[in-house]
Parts: sequence; structure tokens; C-alpha cells
Amino acid sequence: MMAEKPQPVRVLYCGVCSLPAEYCEFGPDFNKCKPWLIQNAPDLYPQLITEANSKEVDRVTEQFHSTGVSSSGGHAAAATAPSGGGSAPKQEEVKRLPGGKVKKKEKPEVVIEKVVRNRRKCITTVKGLDLFGVKLSDASKKLGKKFATGASVVKGPTEKEQIDVQGDIAYDIVEFITDSWPDVPESAIFFIEDGKKVPAA
Repeated sequence: MMAEKPQPVRVLYCGVCSLPAEYCEFGPDFNKCKPWLIQNAPDLYPQLITEANSKEVDRVTEQFHSTGVSSSGGHAAAATAPSGGGSAPKQEEVKRLPGGKVKKKEKPEVVIEKVVRNRRKCITTVKGLDLFGVKLSDASKKLGKKFATGASVVKGPTEKEQIDVQGDIAYDIVEFITDSWPDVPESAIFFIEDGKKVPAA
């Protein structure tokens, strides 16, 4: 039996400083490389995405305060409202999205998606556990321990927190979720396959 021919290693070079992407932080100007790295090599520097997201959250929160809407409820709105308008109590708290759209109440569901990055690394994202009262930081520790891999809570593209688990554990994770958190029914767990939502049950 012939030995398998070794495949050449593919190196991702930074489009800004032309160093291999994993060495950018040691390069001449890491700050200039950051936007390129967030776009092209997010798994190499996950802290950059967290940093970028926190800046974006601060910016959106500032916008909310300037328009008199608070992302955490109605308390800050009263403080920032003009003093001439009276102080009628808020009857119902409505979450408003930027642009004045009213956020619809979502049906709680857990969405599991497998994401392949750089054609090599696979990450399983778990969204929506917090809608069932699960603390995401505890859940990420449990998942990391169960599957002996890295797991962290990150902000997703829609500014919602999600759990990123290193590796392809999409189909093993359903049983673990329903066993660990009985409040999460299997009927509320979905997979994203080829861009479509598929029930896990």
C-alpha cells in the first residue's frame, strides 16, 4: 500500500503587510492589518471581532441614548428625554431597532450551524440558548468540556450573542443540549443546511 502523498500547506498572507496572517501582530503596523484580518482571517484573531463588535455596540447604544430609547429598557429614556415634555410614565416597553422599527416577539428556538473557515477549520455555532434562560457562559464551558474543544461566547453578525464551538459537532450536540437543559425541547432545535432551516427532530 502506497503512502498518501502529503499535501502542500496553504498559507494565508495578509493583504496589507504581506506577512503570513498569523504573524501580523508582530508586523510593522498591526492596526492597519486589523480590518483585513477581521474580513479574511476571523478565526486567527477572534479578539479583534469581539473588539470591533464592542465598539459597534457602544456606537449603537450612543445612538439609542441620543434618540431617547434605551437598549436595556425604558429607564435611560426618561433621563435623556427633554424636560419640557412632562414625565408621563411609560405604559409598555417596546424594543425599537435602529430606524424606528418595532422588534417583533420571537418564538424561542435554538439554531445550530456549521461554518467552514479558510477551507480547513470548522466551527459549530449555537444561537438562541439564552432565549430558554440558559446562561451562555456556563453553556460554552459545558460544551467545551463535553466535546474536549474550544468554545466561546461571541457576538454574531446580528449583534446577538452566540456560542462558537471549534470542530464539527453539529449532530452530536442536539442530544447534549436536550439532556443538559430540559427546558429546551428538541422540536425547538434547528440546523442550517445549504442556507435553509431544517428541524433537528
